[in-house]
Amino acid sequence: MENFVVSARKYRPSNFKSVVGQSHITTTLKNAIKNNHLAQAFLFCGPRGVGKTTCARILAKTINCQNKTAEFEACNTCDSCKAFNNNASFNIHELDAASNNSVDDIRNLVEQVRYAPQQGLYKVYIIDEVHMLSNQAFNAFLKTLEEPPSYAIFILATTEKHKIIPTILSRCQIFDFNRIQINDMAEHLQYIAGEEKIEAEEEALRLIATKADGALRDALSIFDLIVTYSAGNKLTYQETISNLHILDYDYYFKVVDALLEGSIAKVLLIFDEILKKGFDGHNFIVGLSEHLRDLMVCKDESTIQLIQVSETIKKRYLEQSTSASLSFLLSALNISNQCDIHYKGSKNQRLHVELALMKMAKLPYAIALAAAADELKKKA
Repeated sequence: MENFVVSARKYRPSNFKSVVGQSHITTTLKNAIKNNHLAQAFLFCGPRGVGKTTCARILAKTINCQNKTAEFEACNTCDSCKAFNNNASFNIHELDAASNNSVDDIRNLVEQVRYAPQQGLYKVYIIDEVHMLSNQAFNAFLKTLEEPPSYAIFILATTEKHKIIPTILSRCQIFDFNRIQINDMAEHLQYIAGEEKIEAEEEALRLIATKADGALRDALSIFDLIVTYSAGNKLTYQETISNLHILDYDYYFKVVDALLEGSIAKVLLIFDEILKKGFDGHNFIVGLSEHLRDLMVCKDESTIQLIQVSETIKKRYLEQSTSASLSFLLSALNISNQCDIHYKGSKNQRLHVELALMKMAKLPYAIALAAAADELKKKA
């Protein structure tokens, strides 16, 4: 029986082309290699799971590759690339600063820097979670970082750039990694599903991408979890919302329909059903705020692109947005936002949400009344 390899490792990018959603970084690095404009110290910053360490490893492999491709990618066939792929390269050193953050650890690294590479052009030092180094360790590292030997390249990676002392920042070429867009993530998940012979619904993959909040590694972990849960070659939207314990879009559409009808009874019964299914009132009100926001951006053709859902769900948003006035959506959004802000401080949290829903249900009547009053004023 083969050992299972998680998708985050199995499909880890091996060249710049396969990196997802960071084209501004990969293009710059490839141009630096092409024009021989490599800095001696790089700082890769950004949230977790967006490809900082992966890009550092690809850069380290590519600059030592003996037969680079026409696109300045690593060939993966030369001795240097093979050694790197087998974790046997003597030119690439990785240090986890989270557990090796003392002055002695940095002194050992500085000592290694003195020795030129036996094979290849560069010795590359990748220091992960560099913000975890102590102040004394940073100071011990300063001189080497400022005047390293010509063959040494340092790549520092961090999720918390603000914790790094300015004297280190000033010695590095800084690259800021973006959160990965939902569309890019969903496309990558679709590719992996195809490779693994898994039939995946588009909406399920989009939901996983949304839940991952910009971190591709998180998306791949969730993907593996749902595939294991479904125990087959199908990944459905229903199984995904069931496993991740996420409220279905349908509930929010039903709630807004009831609010537009002005039916307090309907909206309270839907909320009761949601609570009986084990969902949290706070998550519901946050989700309702997001739904109202998405309806509001659908009111203008130029902002429709701001909602990242499948075409089927987008049509439903457009249909419902035509029934709701902008005044209703803005007022309802304000009420739900206030409910969210004061939720944790409330003694009776269910009643707190119900009161917000009742206020929203009376908005169409209040707006119609205000409009009628304006008409009377105009006539008078």
